[in-house]
Amino acid sequence: MSPFNFTAQLQATCGDMIARLPELSHIDISRISVSYSRVRNSSQFGIYASLTPLRFAHGSRTTRRRGRLYTMQRVVSPAGIEMLYILSVYLPRFMELPYHEKLVTILHELWHVSPQFDGDLRRHPGRCYAHSSSQKEYDAAMAVLARRWHELNPPAECYEFLTCSWDELCRRHGQVVGSRIRRPRLIPLAAPPRG
Repeated sequence: MSPFNFTAQLQATCGDMIARLPELSHIDISRISVSYSRVRNSSQFGIYASLTPLRFAHGSRTTRRRGRLYTMQRVVSPAGIEMLYILSVYLPRFMELPYHEKLVTILHELWHVSPQFDGDLRRHPGRCYAHSSSQKEYDAAMAVLARRWHELNPPAECYEFLTCSWDELCRRHGQVVGSRIRRPRLIPLAAPPRG
């Protein structure tokens, strides 16, 4: 029985979604690090997944906060490619969702990727720029994408693991492994010399 690499399989699933759904064609999965974090319990309350942008508004490498300039700690793949996003899932909580909700959750996070694929988030008009003015409508749109993807007959290995609960996945494989990436830090930049 060999360990199941959860993050590698999830990255493959995301890659298939991107290849089949034109709405996601701007995404280069090779520049998204997939990570997992362990949570203490599988309670339905709490975060299931998140997308961390590795650049600031409009893809800028720097931002100014309270008058000080900052950059983001860089995340680089083993092949030396600079990543633009981190997609994180929270285990075992994510695996306790019903199958279709797992797909919706994955697509929800991928949809946050900026159409410019510049390391920033997709920005909707108004104050609630991340989810638009209605989280319910946002999730309903992701449910439509999930159904469309499934109707395009992706190979079973892309989604079969998502039909399991956490306990079932562990029983089948004995051990679940994957990449764990710490949330990058903001790094203050030195102030320019005066005079």
